[in-house]
Amino acid sequence: MFLQNKWTPILPGFLLALAVAIGAKLLALLLPQLGGATLAILLGIILGNTVFHQPVLAVGTKFAESRLLEYSVVLLGFTVTFQTIGEMGIKGLIFILLIMTTVITGAYWVGRKLGFNEKMALMMAGGNAVCGSSAIGAIAPAIDANDEEKGQIITLVNLLGTVMMLTLPFLGLSLFGDNLLQKSALLGGTLQSVGQVVAGASLINPETVKYAMLFKITRIIFLVVVVFLFERKAQRTGLVKAKGTKKKFPIPWYVTGFLLFCIINSLFSLPLIFSESAHFISTWFETTALAAIGLRLDFRKFLKEGPRFLLYGLSVGTLQTLAAILFIFLLHI
Repeated sequence: MFLQNKWTPILPGFLLALAVAIGAKLLALLLPQLGGATLAILLGIILGNTVFHQPVLAVGTKFAESRLLEYSVVLLGFTVTFQTIGEMGIKGLIFILLIMTTVITGAYWVGRKLGFNEKMALMMAGGNAVCGSSAIGAIAPAIDANDEEKGQIITLVNLLGTVMMLTLPFLGLSLFGDNLLQKSALLGGTLQSVGQVVAGASLINPETVKYAMLFKITRIIFLVVVVFLFERKAQRTGLVKAKGTKKKFPIPWYVTGFLLFCIINSLFSLPLIFSESAHFISTWFETTALAAIGLRLDFRKFLKEGPRFLLYGLSVGTLQTLAAILFIFLLHI
């Protein structure tokens, strides 16, 4: 009875996302140049903004978007080894540190100049530099941001991420051509959420998904440092008082799972069925999640935000993109 009650609100939206994913896979047989992942998100966007925008679908599509991508990231660990991660090299790590520092500094400064309060500027900086809504959710309690402030910034970050998700893959192809690491660095180093990285990289090819996620996971690992520094800044400026309570470790569980499976895959010679099965399941999880992302993309939200919010998002997105391109070229990634 418990499982039935738990799944009842999830099933409508989840089954719709799965149906769109299946349709995208079948359509990809006729349009192989686009691929199932690209078609899934495009079909989702079309259907979500025309036919399927009923509130009853929201819980299931949210589950498919977030949970399935998290499981997919964990399974990705079976297809990656330390040797794969090593291909990022020290230049890849320096790139992540540079881009995160630039985005945090720039987003905070622009936000304050545009009249946003310090808490909103900090959440915008952390959300764009690390991992979107997840980072904002970890930063908000550390700096005592209220739910309204958090909700506004989450909406803005997601809108910005959506625009970048649909444009950066094509910019990466035009600038970097067949260079896998450079395209992966651009997407994994800038896009806000895990879902947006997977979706954007899927518009190119599966290899780009794998390497873009390595850059993305490196950013997420630094979340604990960002939360710590932001909390200390908030305390120094009087936004919050020092807290003695023990806080939850902010690194998401699926990053820990990815690293665990990556360690196992690196230390032991696992049967081929492990990586093949993980890849098959992960691909279906990704495609269903991308369909859900498309179904949840409401263009009406773009029209509801005021010009000041949209200017903030556009400014930060432009800064992220230009800084990433500059660092990629300077570091010769």
